[in-house]
Amino acid sequence: MKKAIIIGGGIIGLSSAYYLRRAGWDITVIDKGNRRNNCSTGNAGYICPSHFVPLATPGIVAQGMKWMLNSRSPFYVQPRLSWPLIQWGIQFMRSATAQHVQASARPLRDIALFSMACYEDLKKEPGFDFFYAHDGMLEAVQTTENVHHAKETAAQARDLGLDAEWLDKDGVKAIEPDVEMNIRGATWFRCDAHCNPEQLVQNLETYLLQQGATLLEDTEVTGFQKQNGAIREVITKQGVYSADLVVLATGSWSREMAAKIGLSLPLVAGRGYSFLADASDFPLRRPVILTEGRVAVSPFANQIRFGGTMEITAINTPPRYKRVEGIVQSAREFFPQLKLEQPKEADVWYGYRPCSADGLPYIGRLQKTPNVIVATGHSMLGLSLGAGTGKLVAELAEEQATSVDLGVFAPERFG
Repeated sequence: MKKAIIIGGGIIGLSSAYYLRRAGWDITVIDKGNRRNNCSTGNAGYICPSHFVPLATPGIVAQGMKWMLNSRSPFYVQPRLSWPLIQWGIQFMRSATAQHVQASARPLRDIALFSMACYEDLKKEPGFDFFYAHDGMLEAVQTTENVHHAKETAAQARDLGLDAEWLDKDGVKAIEPDVEMNIRGATWFRCDAHCNPEQLVQNLETYLLQQGATLLEDTEVTGFQKQNGAIREVITKQGVYSADLVVLATGSWSREMAAKIGLSLPLVAGRGYSFLADASDFPLRRPVILTEGRVAVSPFANQIRFGGTMEITAINTPPRYKRVEGIVQSAREFFPQLKLEQPKEADVWYGYRPCSADGLPYIGRLQKTPNVIVATGHSMLGLSLGAGTGKLVAELAEEQATSVDLGVFAPERFG
């Protein structure tokens, strides 16, 4: 049986392991930390074809400079002397063009719809019992400027064949009658769904263990042994593992891991925060994005998750809990009847999103090291694109035609 070593135990790594195992591969997943405390368990759980605009957009740099002066703002770049950060920043600014946004829309739509179909198939599989709801998502706005932008985005979504509609405040009230919102209106993306990410990760782990896969925690990869241009051994502090295939799904640690293979991968960590609140007094029916505060709100059965911020920082930087105050403040402004208290620090989750230099994930087989497949750099779309990325990895491994054109996602596109 062919051996696949998947480095990274988040949703991308576990989804890749799932589809590779189904294709008949012997699976070992290696994670440097605790898989249940990674970026795949504390996120909003959005499965969102509506997110067809990449992170690198015109105006984001200027807006980010303004937000840097506010400790509670939704976006922050920690100033530091870091050549990888400088390189990433230069490439990011070059990518933040209208042409890039236009060229990215269809590929992002295609992979998101493909991934959603994978999740819906996964939900039907025996043993998979994670919360999943295809009720759409609301992107709520408060300012006149953002009303105009939201209507334009809804029209762009419809041009892409996505089910989206602008609703005024009364229209929102009709579909969310139990929650008072201080808004001018919202775009209703009926095309979107959401799930409970922690339950999903647990289901994937259970399946893999039942199928005889090896899942290693607290195991750091320190190097690779190459032979004839291919990686044949993955070296860790705990042992050495032979490999016919290596999948690099290491999230925010991918730049350093890629460098061990000889690949330059422009990528930085974008830290986000979230916390859970009781849903009994807040009967929200579907996810809501609070546009002005860049806050994501997700209802899961008996709980509501509030999450947000994009903090470009070093991974070893202590958390800045002031960022969470911004999330709470935005939630209170949008939901005036919501009695939301500042959570205790012990109740706040934070994790790191792997942000590529152009806002598009890195997915593909390496040309220089052909038994390595890269699957990382998904930024805030890791959960949304997770299942689809995993299946694409398996298609690449089996040397099949991929279900989605991966041209724009090529991991060596920056040289």
